[in-house]
Amino acid sequence: VHLVESGGGLVQAGGSLRLSCAASGSIFSINSMGWYRQTPGKQRELVAAVTRGGNTNYADSVKGRFTIDRDNAKNTVYLQMNSLKPEDTAVYYCNAQQPDPRYVYWGQGTQVTVSL
Repeated sequence: VHLVESGGGLVQAGGSLRLSCAASGSIFSINSMGWYRQTPGKQRELVAAVTRGGNTNYADSVKGRFTIDRDNAKNTVYLQMNSLKPEDTAVYYCNAQQPDPRYVYWGQGTQVTVSL
């Protein structure tokens, strides 16, 4: 499974960005897709995830501001980020998982920077 992310960048606080992640390869095996983020010196943390059936999970810090959406026909997952805060600044990684937890895939990461 190969994941390609796009949509990161620099935005002012209060602004919006939309991240996209397109999957290719053995995509039939994927159940969950989502986004994680990481800042220097910290562990990678879950931002949001969505299953093939449409069940979603969000970090408390982004609930009400971020929305994850999945287009199964296009094998693409999106993250709409609104009301961005400086603390949202991080490298955002696309993630895909098979039902077997041994098989987890990551994108290359895209930088999101939120300025005051």
